[in-house]
Amino acid sequence: MQLNKQISIIDFEDKKFRIKTKESGIDTEPAFTHYLHNNKNGVSKYYKLDAIQHVKNLIEYKFPEEIISTRVAENTLKYLISQNQTIPFPSPKKPKFKFIDLFAGIGGFRLAFQNLGGKCVFTSEWDKYSQQTYYSNFGEVPFGDITRKRTKDYIPDDFDILCAGFPCQAFSIAGKRGGFEDTRGTLFFDVAEIIKKKQPKAIFLENVKGLRNHDKGKTLSTILNVLREDLGYYVPDPQIINAKDFGVPQNRERIFIVGFNKNTEITNFQYPKPVNEKTSLRNILEEKEVSVKYYLSTTYIDTLRKHKERHQNKGNGFGFQIIPNDGVANAVVCGGMGRERNLIIDHRLTNFKPITNISGEVNREGIRKMTPREWARLQGFPDNYKIVVSDAQAYKQFGNSVAVPAIQKTAQQILKTLNL
Repeated sequence: MQLNKQISIIDFEDKKFRIKTKESGIDTEPAFTHYLHNNKNGVSKYYKLDAIQHVKNLIEYKFPEEIISTRVAENTLKYLISQNQTIPFPSPKKPKFKFIDLFAGIGGFRLAFQNLGGKCVFTSEWDKYSQQTYYSNFGEVPFGDITRKRTKDYIPDDFDILCAGFPCQAFSIAGKRGGFEDTRGTLFFDVAEIIKKKQPKAIFLENVKGLRNHDKGKTLSTILNVLREDLGYYVPDPQIINAKDFGVPQNRERIFIVGFNKNTEITNFQYPKPVNEKTSLRNILEEKEVSVKYYLSTTYIDTLRKHKERHQNKGNGFGFQIIPNDGVANAVVCGGMGRERNLIIDHRLTNFKPITNISGEVNREGIRKMTPREWARLQGFPDNYKIVVSDAQAYKQFGNSVAVPAIQKTAQQILKTLNL
């Protein structure tokens, strides 16, 4: 049966099929995309069987009258490998090292490490909208829930660096020493479990600045104790890194934790120093007039002003904020006042007719929210990075992401230390 020429990469984006696959409980689509990207290295063996199964499922779904053998599915898989898939950020053809990307979000870590010559051999991210964005830019569907044994079983051996922007959770360590077993039930436990089993040369963890004082410092203390004492990694004191010190106009502080396997015999590491590259908001603003949908209504601006005034009367600094073009943005975050803390003045609007349901009229003061593309630039994402989701999801994704330039500078230091 000659099905090869009837099947193209676009067939694998059939939403009905994706739903059908999810309902069956089979996680073959990530394995299929990971196989396509690793078919020339030994890592492909971890994904091959499920990649073949994915192709077989798809052919049977597209051609239900046909009986599909494993051999036909495998030949079709070989055909698909030979096709050129155009994606914005392909892996380097001759990678210098391998890494995995846990809690990957939309690929900030991956961008940074690929820019330095790295090959991502495994990625996981459970959010379905982030998976869509990740696939559109890197051509891979991340595996889902990393707490599942089935997901962990896909992780290959012999990668060099583990990257993880894991969520912050408190540990139940009352009366205990705060070691490996005390982290069970938290997402850090899954990261630690993978480190223990795979023994990468280096680890690079990122979290919110508040981790330092989370649960009165017990959470960070437990994390460091596990990495240093239980897993035997050399972990220098974590450092608070601010994105604005690395070429983007955003005041975004995050805690970075770097560690090295004892077998590397590394006992010294220096976090990167700020670069002498001053930028301001005007460097990331849209070049042309933006849609009226980003401009606030008069009613909403009035509400924001009253809200801010109430807090000021109480001695609080809460409320909306307009950032001048020569200023630096507040940290972009999802939810809460994330967008309202980063309003700007833009007088280029020529069409004041609303395209969304608003109360009042479009304001004539030029006050608007930043666009998702401007948020992407604040995080250091290049302009060819595809935004394929709704604005609401895009704000959430970039708000949750890492600042790529800060990650990349730190990654450079890790690679230099490892001589990779």
